[in-house]
Amino acid sequence: MKPTKLLVWTTMLLISACGTGDQSDLRESRAPEAGGLEAPAETEAERGAAEEAAASERFQLGTHYQRLTPTQPTSSGPERVEVAEVFWYGCPHCYTFEPYLARWQETKPDYVSFVRIPAVWNPLVELHARAFYTAAALGKGEEMHDAFFAEIHERGALLDSKDALAEFFGRFGVDREAFESAFESFDVHTQVQRAEELSRRYRIESVPSVVVNGKYTANASMAGGYEELIALIDELAASERPANR
Repeated sequence: MKPTKLLVWTTMLLISACGTGDQSDLRESRAPEAGGLEAPAETEAERGAAEEAAASERFQLGTHYQRLTPTQPTSSGPERVEVAEVFWYGCPHCYTFEPYLARWQETKPDYVSFVRIPAVWNPLVELHARAFYTAAALGKGEEMHDAFFAEIHERGALLDSKDALAEFFGRFGVDREAFESAFESFDVHTQVQRAEELSRRYRIESVPSVVVNGKYTANASMAGGYEELIALIDELAASERPANR
């Protein structure tokens, strides 16, 4: 890698890469236009009850986590509590958070469903989101997930072009034709669009961010650290368990 290119990449990460920048007005104006993911109606009484009920004994609403109003749809069934991570492979904070998530997944309650949602903020981030869904479409999602992080953050390969991604996928037994077919597929395109829509609905401003059951959002800065964020996830998920609603 050329030193100049590495310097630009590192500077971009440190300054703004793990956040959307000041796009709140854009997000608010675009969110109502999103289709296909209609949020359930929420009455004033339900909103009032949600504000009164403490979802966590240890963490404070408005300080350590935020409440989404209205509650947004999830991809999990009503008997499951969905925990979603919004991430980007190029984000060093997401890379740091990944081992905490991996350990949590080994012990998370059975009623919790964990999903990943790639951020889609600019051409490079969208390229990595498309790579995430391409790997899943090819049945390589779990196998390649950690490898994406390692390639970027340990080996310094930016994976910043379609050709670079094609070569990377080739190391996992995917030939160029199969890669391009999945990468350009309607299914992958649709999933990238849905990920972008969800980020708007969840009002995601930085990654990694966590969304619990389409209702609560948090990140490590708000929670007080990665371990605290994991503890917060557990408390919010427990409050959303069907038996506790």
